[in-house]
Amino acid sequence: MRLVTIALMVLIAWVQAELWFGKAGVAHVHEMGQELARLKSANDAARQRNGQLQAEVSDLKEGLEMVEEKARSELGMTKPDELLVVLTPGK
Repeated sequence: MRLVTIALMVLIAWVQAELWFGKAGVAHVHEMGQELARLKSANDAARQRNGQLQAEVSDLKEGLEMVEEKARSELGMTKPDELLVVLTPGK
């Protein structure tokens, strides 16, 4: 009977060690929870950015004003009767 008790105590100690320090232990589960929260935050930021890009694509498809603004600001394009003046800061 004493041998059975010792065997059960060893088994319980082994199970507890696995619970706290094993591959699926409490610390690992906590780390995975933190990583999940970080990934959810990154997904939310990506969704927001995708929404902004989708709105910009929609504007580009629908309106020429956005195209004109992009051409002027990013490519430095002008209309045929306009003159482009570039100012540089003095020293």
